[in-house]
Amino acid sequence: MSELFHECGIAAIYHLPNQEESPLCPDQGPEEVSRIMPRMLLDIQNRGQLAAGFTTYNPNRNQLITTHRDIGTVQEVFRLSHRGKSESLMKEYAGRAAIGHVRYATCGQDDKSYAQPFERHHLVKHKWFSFAFNGQLSNYVELRDRLLQDDDHHLSRETDTEIIMHEISREMTGEKRMSMLEALRGAAPRFDGAYSMVMLNANGEMLVARDPYGIKPVCYAVQGALFAAASESVALVNIGFEEDEIKNLAPGHAVTITDGKVEVHQFIEPKRTAHCFFEWIYFANVASTLDGQSVYVSRTNLGEELAAIERERNEVPLDADTIVVPVPDTSKAAADAMAYKLGIPSREGLIRNRYSGRTFIESGSKRRRAAEIKYTPLREVLEGKRIFLVEDSIVRSTTMKVLINRLRERGGAKEIHVRVACPPIIAPCFYGIDMSTIGELFAPKFMGDSYLLTEEMQEAMAKQLGADSLRYLPVDSIAKAVNFDRNDLCQACITAEYPTPGGEKLYQIALENKDQDVNSSGRMYERRAEERTPTSAGA
Repeated sequence: MSELFHECGIAAIYHLPNQEESPLCPDQGPEEVSRIMPRMLLDIQNRGQLAAGFTTYNPNRNQLITTHRDIGTVQEVFRLSHRGKSESLMKEYAGRAAIGHVRYATCGQDDKSYAQPFERHHLVKHKWFSFAFNGQLSNYVELRDRLLQDDDHHLSRETDTEIIMHEISREMTGEKRMSMLEALRGAAPRFDGAYSMVMLNANGEMLVARDPYGIKPVCYAVQGALFAAASESVALVNIGFEEDEIKNLAPGHAVTITDGKVEVHQFIEPKRTAHCFFEWIYFANVASTLDGQSVYVSRTNLGEELAAIERERNEVPLDADTIVVPVPDTSKAAADAMAYKLGIPSREGLIRNRYSGRTFIESGSKRRRAAEIKYTPLREVLEGKRIFLVEDSIVRSTTMKVLINRLRERGGAKEIHVRVACPPIIAPCFYGIDMSTIGELFAPKFMGDSYLLTEEMQEAMAKQLGADSLRYLPVDSIAKAVNFDRNDLCQACITAEYPTPGGEKLYQIALENKDQDVNSSGRMYERRAEERTPTSAGA
């Protein structure tokens, strides 16, 4: 599904000083462990392809911490296809510690100044730090307005990252030498929303933190002298850590490295656990394990749920003309599991062009054209077939309409029965997913004020899409598939029940404006900020 995008992914690595060299080090040794960072970012590239960057620490150079960031994929930003240029970058930014970031913007602009990490220069070393963030603050407007009430403060960008950096910096003002952990403890009670973050300062101190709800994932591992952390476990496994060495950071907790010592601290009282269910459904790398639950297994469970419903209803013939076709790539595990349980083939009838560029930044007619370019139907697989088209979710429906049309016209499919491995998306996300208004969503147009999905609604949706039938999974299937109690998940986009006060507040604004935002784009609170202030502080 190509209509939905996550905001960011984070990573960190540190070779602890005065210890035996880790066997996971690059050939250049512990003082250039930063060379591992691009590889880690490649493994979480699924979380953001608009920009990338890293900050490294080296006590033996004048710039104790220094940052490289730019627009582009990890491959482009770090010049990985050009050995000479990549090697030059790695030498210039060599360090014993690094934090990294990949970005897709749910806020802000697609220019270099919004790429992360953000670095805050200061003459005092513990106040000179770099910072990267994954998530979204639902009380951004309140924090922004309060900062700007003071004429001494200025925001150069419309982004939560700068807000958080300012709030942490304010905690560090004064003569007292305050650690990053203490500063976060002071600032965190003012944050409402989802966040995982990494920080690195000019003293070589590192911090990795997770919000008190655990909405955004983050894990870490220590093997001998090497510490690493990332949004997803696959980034740690692929640099050499064993599965049993990888730990999930608990909500409201932070890992700190000070004087070469790794410690875990609580920085704020944890709230009710509210892991974002979409991590397992769509966002995370299928090879990752998040909070103890395999992404791949979760998606196969969803496919089995689809199969069970199909068996029970027995409406579509399961004969030699019937096949299952996944929408590449995140739907494949669910589609394969559904086909296996139904005893029919799962075939790759849609081929995704992986080199079509970053088409997700387009909108409207350009998004439709992007979908046409991105997917190619295989007539030799589809012609004359009755297909179950399995998709992980439907948000705006632009891509799905294009696919169904192409499957009929170019693929020659006889019937198309859409099966969605997720309930209907009925409410916006204010925690870091690219959907912030009700008007842009597909399902609410048919469901109205009702949260109960009926047969008539699904028939109307299928007609609008051009499909022969459409069926979603029920809400209860999600908690079962990801093996969590539903009360431990954030399912706001499918239940309209938000785990934080700020999220609930923004949802009420969304309801008030749902008839005015049909053709709108951008984050709701950015528009709200524009309404509340005469001029914008954004870049």
